[in-house]
Amino acid sequence: MQKNVNVEISGETKCSATMVLELKVNNHPGVMSHICGLFSRRAYNLEGIVCVPVEAGEVSRMWLQVNEELKLEQVIKQLQKLPDVLSVERHEAGHAVFTGLAIYL
Repeated sequence: MQKNVNVEISGETKCSATMVLELKVNNHPGVMSHICGLFSRRAYNLEGIVCVPVEAGEVSRMWLQVNEELKLEQVIKQLQKLPDVLSVERHEAGHAVFTGLAIYL
């Protein structure tokens, strides 16, 4: 289910939709803290987080559900600069990881 939020910026209304960022990261202590801290420092709320180890546990795949806003592009650029982030992909809302979790809610 896609959630739309109207955001008013300087008198103009823009539509903001939920989206999913998929990250491939090195798997060791502190990586999730660095990534979540990057969002926290910018007062950017993560709506959902899923993280699982892959490739014999050396790498993890993270899915972050976020509300799309103007500053998201800047956050993505800063994520890509973190040494433990190997790749970042954007997906539309309704990604299978989060829709599959819906049965547990």
